[in-house]
Amino acid sequence: MGSRTQNEKRDGSWVILPNGGRRYRLVIRGLSGWQAIYLKEVDSAENTVRFWQEICDDKGKLLEVHEKFPVDKGHRKV
Repeated sequence: MGSRTQNEKRDGSWVILPNGGRRYRLVIRGLSGWQAIYLKEVDSAENTVRFWQEICDDKGKLLEVHEKFPVDKGHRKV
């Protein structure tokens, strides 16, 4: 769990959700054009509610989702 300032600094972009929480987004681009997108949803007190990773190919097509929190469900092909 991080503070709002830490989350904003680390993740760079976010949207405010209707419940007062936020969804943070961090994109990591690979050398071959693929990308990993890390998404974290927090409540209004900045407590992590959900954390997952999306893997996209070089054309932006979503290939896999890996839900990590609250329960690690492993990789799921889309």
